[in-house]
Amino acid sequence: MTQDQLKALVGQAALAYVQPGTVVGVGTGSTVNHFIQALGAMKERIAGAVSSSEESSRRLRALGIEVLDSNRVERIAVYIDGADEIDGQGHMIKGGGGALTREKIVADLADRFVCIADESKRVDRLGAYPLPVEVIPMAVAQVARRLAGLGAQAKPRAGFITDNGGHLLDAHGLSITDPLALECEINQWPGVVTVGIFARHKASVCLLGTTRGVQTLQF
Repeated sequence: MTQDQLKALVGQAALAYVQPGTVVGVGTGSTVNHFIQALGAMKERIAGAVSSSEESSRRLRALGIEVLDSNRVERIAVYIDGADEIDGQGHMIKGGGGALTREKIVADLADRFVCIADESKRVDRLGAYPLPVEVIPMAVAQVARRLAGLGAQAKPRAGFITDNGGHLLDAHGLSITDPLALECEINQWPGVVTVGIFARHKASVCLLGTTRGVQTLQF
């Protein structure tokens, strides 16, 4: 199977976690796009979606799925999203598509986080994938220096502005041995909107697309 076929496989499998009559949390990215397409087949059975990006919102609306303002929703039963990396405890690096802040907000509303990914995203230790950090513009240089102090080489993502008007730094060269501690550390730096470590909001389940089919990992 191609990588795209594996993504389609887990996108379809994620429908089993969508509870009829509820609001669904929908993430961002190429794997989630397959889930959104699959979700269109059961749009009459859900109460709408809370989306983590303008791009996903456009795709949902194009299928006739109502996109709700997160401020109108107290909780959602399940959040379906991908990952750039996921380890054996359900900790993730996210934000390759630049939607990490809104993704974390939607994850915080959810009772359950279901990660959908192909098997290339499964790692023993986070950090091979560059760690995204969203910052306000005046803090870019300062946060880059602080990341350098951790041993990372932080590069601004050229020409990219998030849906929130923030800038992104991609931190290369980290080996993340304690995801929760590093998430808490970076998040408290002045000027950081959020860091793309999802340890406080880790996955409950991962549907991993493999050449042998969908593997379900529970955390």
